[in-house]
Amino acid sequence: MPYEFRVTRRVEFNETDLAGIVHFSNFYRYMETVEQAFLRSLGHSVVMRQYDPPLGFPRVHASCDFRRPLHFEDLVELHLLVKEKRPRSLSYQIRFHRVEPDPLSDLAVGILTVVCVRKHADGTFEATPLPAGLADQIETAPAGLLAVPR
Repeated sequence: MPYEFRVTRRVEFNETDLAGIVHFSNFYRYMETVEQAFLRSLGHSVVMRQYDPPLGFPRVHASCDFRRPLHFEDLVELHLLVKEKRPRSLSYQIRFHRVEPDPLSDLAVGILTVVCVRKHADGTFEATPLPAGLADQIETAPAGLLAVPR
């Protein structure tokens, strides 16, 4: 059962500041990119319109510890690990590794927590258990993989 997923992408010019360094806010976008790719790899989405009412996964926590900069045109690997799976939520640890030039690990480490909710017609949300089809496909990563070197 999956507990990790990786995606690689190149840093684009519009993601950087005047010094050519990735603006911190883009790390949060990258976390969403790898989360959505992970769910797609399992045949799911962050928006599940096949349910009535539809299900979604709003963020309830996002944090990132920045250690080294990413630059324009760097190739970066986003490594998602399922940190915690609860009946109604998932927490991911996302590690950022430069692939090229000069491979380097631990550029940043992020945490993203999402809650499964039903979106009612009146616009209100209600926390609900993860759909069985999704919950059955995901497991928590082994503790040894989640340990972050300092």
